[in-house]
Amino acid sequence: MTKKWRSKTLQEYINILRDLERDEIRSKEYGSILILAIMEEVGEIARAYLAEHGRKPSNLRAQEDETYIHELGDLLVSIMKLAIYKNINLDHRIEYTIKKITRRKHHPKV
Repeated sequence: MTKKWRSKTLQEYINILRDLERDEIRSKEYGSILILAIMEEVGEIARAYLAEHGRKPSNLRAQEDETYIHELGDLLVSIMKLAIYKNINLDHRIEYTIKKITRRKHHPKV
């Protein structure tokens, strides 16, 4: 019998990452490494997206390895790792930002 796969919540993914990164998070350089990883992923997303949409000469080999869809997942994981490291509750941050966007949408600055 095969186990049925289900999506996990954001908190479940964070808990998995917290467990996986338990040893690395103690490193003095961990925060700096995370910031660099986030910047790298943003660059990879931009490169892949621009190549796919004809704004950059194609590198077919890179496109096979790096689609902006795949790279977006890498970026999200890097952001979750930084949130773990800095003890930031992403659920609260997302809720705050959604409320801010909603408020701006309904009450734009003139």
